[in-house]
Amino acid sequence: MTAALLPDGLSPAGATFLVVVSFFTSALTAAFALGGGVTLLAILSLFLPVQVLVPVHGVVQFASNFGRVLVQRRAVRWWVIGPFFVGAAIGAAIGARFVVALPEAVLDLTLGAFLLIVTFARLPKLAAIGPFGLALTGLATTFLSMFVGATGPINVAMFSKIFADRRSLVATLAAITAIQHALKVVAFFALGVALSRYAGLIGLLAASGFAGTLAGTHLLKRLDERIFRLVLTVILTVLAADLIRRGITGLW
Repeated sequence: MTAALLPDGLSPAGATFLVVVSFFTSALTAAFALGGGVTLLAILSLFLPVQVLVPVHGVVQFASNFGRVLVQRRAVRWWVIGPFFVGAAIGAAIGARFVVALPEAVLDLTLGAFLLIVTFARLPKLAAIGPFGLALTGLATTFLSMFVGATGPINVAMFSKIFADRRSLVATLAAITAIQHALKVVAFFALGVALSRYAGLIGLLAASGFAGTLAGTHLLKRLDERIFRLVLTVILTVLAADLIRRGITGLW
């Protein structure tokens, strides 16, 4: 890997490691709908300056999710997207008026408890809630994300209970997440964030992520529905438990 493609301070060995990580985290998300984005962000934070960490991650995640939509487009429930984002826009508008700066420990506890409740609660299937229910889901999850700052796990926790088919769940969440990251990227560019020095790295991570999407999609097709649901529940439970742990530790 040539150093000319890399930003200052990032060695070819470090970039190679990030490319490998991008492959596996994208494969994880393509197979189980979550886990990859958070993992990639944590590892990127070890190599990139904090001022470009979230923008670079946002661009890479947009590319990863867009690629996942292309690969899994036949499984996307396109009619879900419109109602969900109508509600999401309303939820964001309401949340922006009431959001307050709460301690990080309280936010961690809130999100962790919410994920546990939704993961193990009985929720109606997708066909039962209809467009209006989807709009309410978008409103509620987006409003909550204004306070806890994490949309992905919230969306997965909710939609994993109302989607009966794992392929539709993963593909539709990819479409939703791609739109969210696209809006984030537009906002960063509007604020004047310059990522030209990171264009080569972003391209490498996006290409590796697409390869991971292909591998993860292949695994998704071969997975038994019960195994998929079990692994998804375990991931959500571990994530929730870690958030609660961090919240309790922060309060003490």
